[in-house]
Amino acid sequence: MDKHYLTPLFQPETIAVFVGKHKNRENLSPVAQHLLDNLTTQRFAGNLVFLDIETTGTLADLAQTRADLAIIALPEDQAIDALEVAGRIKCKAAMVIGHGTSAETAARMHKVAKRHGMQLVGPNSLGMQRPRLGLNASVTGQLSAPGSLALVSQSGALTSSMLDWAHQNNVGFSTVISLGPNTAIRIAQVLDFLATDAQTHSIVVYLEGISNSRAFMSALRAAASVKPVVVLKSGRRPAGNEAAQTHSGAIVGSDDVFDAALRRAGAVRVDSFVQLFSAAKCLAARYRPVGKRLSIITNGGGPGVLAADWANEIGLQMGKLSEQNQQALKAELPPLASLSDLVDLSEDATGEHYRKAIDTVGHQSDIDGMLAIYSPKAGTEPHEVAEAIAEVARKSGKPLLCCWMGDATVGQAREVLGKAQIPSFRTPEAAVGAFGNIASFYQNQLLLQQTPPPLSQLETPDIEGARLIIENVLSERRKVLTEMESKALLSAFHVPVTQTILARTPNEAMMIATQLGYPVALKIDSPDISHKSDVNGVALNVMNATSVRDVYQAMIENVKRLEPNARINGITIQKMVRSRRGRELYIGLKTDDPFGPVIAFGTGGTMIELINDQAMELPPLNQYLARQLMDRSRASETLGDWRGAPAVDREAVEKVLLRVSEMVCELPQLREMDINPIIVDDQGAVAVDARIVIDQTPASAHDYGHLAILPYPARYEQTWPMRGGGEYTIRPIHPDDAQMLQDLVASLSPESRYFRFVSAMTELPPVMLSKLTLIDYDSEMALVAVHKDRQPGGTETERIIGVSRYITNPDKTSCEFSLVVADDFSGKGIGSRLMLSIMEEARDKGLDEIDGLVLANNPGMLKLMRSLGFEVKPFPEDPDFKLVTHPL
Repeated sequence: MDKHYLTPLFQPETIAVFVGKHKNRENLSPVAQHLLDNLTTQRFAGNLVFLDIETTGTLADLAQTRADLAIIALPEDQAIDALEVAGRIKCKAAMVIGHGTSAETAARMHKVAKRHGMQLVGPNSLGMQRPRLGLNASVTGQLSAPGSLALVSQSGALTSSMLDWAHQNNVGFSTVISLGPNTAIRIAQVLDFLATDAQTHSIVVYLEGISNSRAFMSALRAAASVKPVVVLKSGRRPAGNEAAQTHSGAIVGSDDVFDAALRRAGAVRVDSFVQLFSAAKCLAARYRPVGKRLSIITNGGGPGVLAADWANEIGLQMGKLSEQNQQALKAELPPLASLSDLVDLSEDATGEHYRKAIDTVGHQSDIDGMLAIYSPKAGTEPHEVAEAIAEVARKSGKPLLCCWMGDATVGQAREVLGKAQIPSFRTPEAAVGAFGNIASFYQNQLLLQQTPPPLSQLETPDIEGARLIIENVLSERRKVLTEMESKALLSAFHVPVTQTILARTPNEAMMIATQLGYPVALKIDSPDISHKSDVNGVALNVMNATSVRDVYQAMIENVKRLEPNARINGITIQKMVRSRRGRELYIGLKTDDPFGPVIAFGTGGTMIELINDQAMELPPLNQYLARQLMDRSRASETLGDWRGAPAVDREAVEKVLLRVSEMVCELPQLREMDINPIIVDDQGAVAVDARIVIDQTPASAHDYGHLAILPYPARYEQTWPMRGGGEYTIRPIHPDDAQMLQDLVASLSPESRYFRFVSAMTELPPVMLSKLTLIDYDSEMALVAVHKDRQPGGTETERIIGVSRYITNPDKTSCEFSLVVADDFSGKGIGSRLMLSIMEEARDKGLDEIDGLVLANNPGMLKLMRSLGFEVKPFPEDPDFKLVTHPL
C-alpha cells in the first residue's frame, strides 16, 4: 500500500521476457529480435528471466519462477498464452509489444490480465524505457540518456522521433513509454504514477484521444500541481457543428474545449512538434518561470526586434532594465550599446559584455526570464561568448535561453550551451515561443488552484422551480425551450432578463405593446427555428400599434413561406432596452464529448459566427475564473471607457457568468444555451434574448458527474461539539489549507509524526504539501477538522487539528485511508468523527470497502479502529504493520 500500483511496471526487480526461443535468434520475429537487442545491449539493474511458452517442464518448475513484470513480443495467440503464464507466476504488470492487434483480441488480453490482477500496457505498445535502471524494454531505438524529463506518447512513430532528437540535443529522460491504441493502462494512470515518481521532474505528453475525461483531468491536475506538464494533441478539428441548435454549439469546437481543459488542469499545450521539442529543452533544463516578463539581450538590433515583436504577438511582456541598472551597466558596455528597451550590446559585444549584462538583468526582481541572442560578428568567437554565458548561467536563478543565429560558425558554441544544459534555438521566434509556452505554466497554475463550490455566495437560486420547467418541457417530448421558457429558467437563477410576453394574434400584440410602452421588439416564437434573424423573425424599434399589427402579420407570412414546416407558437413582445452606449455580449454553453459542459463568452449580436469571438472555461466558476474568462475574449477591450462611452459594470457581467455556472452545475439536462445578446452598460446587464436546449439527465450526472472538474463539495461541511466543551468544523480540504496543514505536521510529536508518515520528517516537502491539499474530490478525498482559536483582542484564527483522507484503489471498489489528530486535541472524539465522516463520503462515492495500514506498535490507533468496527489482521508483506478493513 505504500507503493504505487504501477511500481512493478516502472521499477521492476525481476522481468520475465517472452520472445520465443531467445537463443535461436534467427527464428524470432523482427519485433522480438529488436526487443531482445535493446534489453541486452546494456546491463539492467534487476534480473531478466527468459521464458518460452512452448518449453517442456512441469507446473512445479514454473512455480519456482517469480517476476514483477512480464514483457511479451509474440504473435497474438501466443501472447494471450504468455499472459496466462505471467499471471501464474504472480506478475503484477505486463507489457505486450507489437502492432496491428485488433480491438477484439485486445479485449481478450485485457480480460486475462484483469483475471490475474495484472496491470497491462498494450497490446500495440512499442514499449518503455527507464534509463536509470538500464532498462530499454522497447522497440523505439537505443536507450536514452538519464534525465528528469518523462515522455508519455500514444504514437510509436513520434516516440522514436523524439528519442532520436533527444540524442542529438543532450536531452535525457527519466521515463519513456509508448502506449498505442487499445492499451489497458491509459495515459491517466501513467500520469498518476509520474506525479509521485522521484526521478521525474517534468512531463511531456503526446495525445491522440481521451476515453475518460474525468480520469484524465483528475490525473493531469494531480501531476500538473507538482510538476510542469506539456501536452501536444493531434486532431485539431475545425470549430463548429452543423447540427448545433444555438450559436454556442456552432462556434465552440472540441479543440477549443480541449484548450480550456488543459488550462484549467494547470498544464501547457503546444501546437506543433517543433514547439514540443522546444518545451522539452526548457523542461530538461528544469526552468520554472514565474511570470511573462522577458528581457532580450542581443548584439544585433534586427534579431532583437524580431524577438520583441514575437513576444508581443504571443502576449509576453518586455522586461526592461531600471534606470539605476541602466546607468550602472552602461559604463561597462561598448559606446554604441542601447539599454532603453532591448539590451542591445552593439556589434562590438564580447563574452564579457554578455556576462555583465546577464548578471545585471538576472538580479532585477521584476524580470522573469532572459533571452540571449548572438549574431556572428567579425572579431568575436561565438564559442567564447557561449562559454561566458554558461559561466554566468550557473549562478543565475532565472531562466536563460539562447539563440545562436547562423550555422557553420556557431556549431561549437551550441555544443558549449548544450553541455551547460542551456536551451538553445536557431531563431529568435522559436526561443521566444519556448519561453512563452513554459511561462504560461505559471498562469495556468493559478487556474488549477481554483476549486469553486457549485453555488456562489450570491442569492440562492430557485433550483426546484428550474427543474420543474425542464421536466415540463421534456414531458412534452421537446428539447428546445421557447424564449419565454428560457428566460424563466434564467430568472430562476436571478439572471436579469427583459420582460417578454407571447402574443398569438395581431390584436393581442397591439395590446401587449401598448401596455409595455413603445418602442418594442417583436420576435418569432418557434421551437423549430434556431436563429430568428435568418427567417426575418426579428423586428426592432417598432414605434406604434399600427406598426405592431403590420409587422406581426408580415412576420408570420415570411416565416411560413421560408420555414413551412416550422411550428409557430406566436410572436413575443418585449420593450426595447434603452442603452445608448451598451455593448452586446453573449454568454453560452456547449456540451462537449468527452469534457462535458463548457461556458463560452464573447461579442454578441447577429454576426456572432462571423466575429467568432469566444473564450471558454470549464465550470464551476468563481469570481477569479469569471474575470479570466472575460479577459481572454476580444470583447473585453470594449468594456472599459470606449469612444466616449463610460466603462460597463463588469461586476454585473461576472455575476451573470457565476449564475450560468450555477445553472450548469445544478441542471445536468442542459446541452446548449445562448444568452445573446446580453446588453451591458454602466448601469448593469440584461439578457435580451435566450435559447436553451436540454435533454434527459445523463447517467453520469449523480453528484456532478456530468462535470469534468468536480466542484468543491461544500455539502460535507458540518459543525460538531467537542468533548470537553467547544466545537469544531469538519470540511473538505482546499488549496488554501496548505500552510495550516504544514503547521499541523510541525506541531506533532515525533511519535505521532512517525505513526502517520512512517518518517522522522519535521515538515512536508512542497511537492507533497501541494499533492495533499490540491485534490480532485473524485478519486481522492480529504476532510479537515478546523478549530477556531480566540486571540487577545477578540480576533479569531483558524487551525487544522485533524485530517482524514482516502485514496481510491486501482480496483475502483475500495479505498485506503489515513488519519492524524493534533496531540493536544487527542481524546476529544475528533479522530472518531473524522473517520465516520470520511467513511460516509466514501460510501456516497459507491465504494464497497475502506482499508488502511496501522503500525503494530500504535495501540491508540488500533483501539480506535476496533471501536469503529474495523477488522484488524496481519499484513503479509510487512509484519511491522496491521491491515485494518471495514465494509462500507
